[in-house]
Amino acid sequence: MTTSAQRIRAWSGPAILTYGFRPFFLGAGLWAACAMAVWIPLLSGLLDLPTRFDPVTWHAHEFLFGYLGAVVAGFLLTAVPNWTGRLPVVGWPLGALFALWCAGRIAIGLSLYLPPWFVALTDLSMPLALIAFLAREIVAGKNWRNLIVLGMLLVFTIANAVFHWQAAQGDFAGGGLGLRIGLGAGIMMIAVIGGRIVPSFTRNWLVKRGGTRLPTPPMQRFDRAALLILVAALLLWVIVPEGLVTGAVLIAAGMVHSARLFRWAGSHALSEPLVWVLHAGYAFLPLGALTVGLSAFWPGLVGQGAAQHVWMVGAIGLMTLAVMTRATLGHTGRDLTAGTGTLAIYLCLIGAVLTRLTAGFAFEIAGSLYMISGLCWIAAFGGFAILYGPMLLSSRIGD
Repeated sequence: MTTSAQRIRAWSGPAILTYGFRPFFLGAGLWAACAMAVWIPLLSGLLDLPTRFDPVTWHAHEFLFGYLGAVVAGFLLTAVPNWTGRLPVVGWPLGALFALWCAGRIAIGLSLYLPPWFVALTDLSMPLALIAFLAREIVAGKNWRNLIVLGMLLVFTIANAVFHWQAAQGDFAGGGLGLRIGLGAGIMMIAVIGGRIVPSFTRNWLVKRGGTRLPTPPMQRFDRAALLILVAALLLWVIVPEGLVTGAVLIAAGMVHSARLFRWAGSHALSEPLVWVLHAGYAFLPLGALTVGLSAFWPGLVGQGAAQHVWMVGAIGLMTLAVMTRATLGHTGRDLTAGTGTLAIYLCLIGAVLTRLTAGFAFEIAGSLYMISGLCWIAAFGGFAILYGPMLLSSRIGD
């Protein structure tokens, strides 16, 4: 019987096409840094792109559906073979999937010269192919437990389609329904998948060091209740984003997920950045829920845009960076420990979200804070590409 390792070793082409995380994580890191480098002069009016999207809409789409879409693809193409016991996508089929993602970025960037339907179809081709792959693997492997992941990916892809439809109608898609559905789906992915891996990785690290305070096992009754409350809060936010009931339920979700995070014993793993960054990334999920919820009651406290960035830059940005660094180290045969450079990129991203949040109420210096936040973001993901790019491009140690 052919194993995953045998299929990977049988591939004689570029090492970057030996596993899903390699091209998509590298592409995500490079795109996150490059798109922000474009966004800063776009924001200041020094640059124009030949796109039908207004600058804010382009920025929102390329972070949420462009960057996060690549990370999700890399994660699932790597994790699903482990979940189902089936073989990974390797070689030119993997290269074709990555090429579809790249084509989406190009089509949106040049959409001024292309029909809207063609742009949307090009951008949606990779996630639709990923859904087909995931569905086939779950059914063939009878891995029904992960149907919820397929469902969240499907909602995320529908959100992207709604985003394109709103943009084609001339609406402000950067603050519309498609964005909220997509962001809600991304937050639920963190809540579900992060709720599995954060306590698991923390427990493994603590057990190796003889720790006595271990994380509460995940997905017990409390976790299921916390997820249901979060689903309700996000649904309300998608439908009535500024409603008082929405704000109240979001605040409740933030409090419950803060308690959920506390149960995972993160304070006992502060000596290893590769572990505590997972807790820090998850912490921005309840912090974002609290901030967005409070903004419904006190709109002047912090703007909706700044509140949403706690989720987008904090929860999504930091959690995905944490997963990409850990998965790259583990799957390339390196020690699961963060060096000085890795710690630096984590701190840069935390700086990016804190300065962006501060800009929501420090109006007199908001322009400078936007710039600092963007530069911190570029340093974080540019640093990831520099530090981890060689690992992603080379063969696994020992192969």
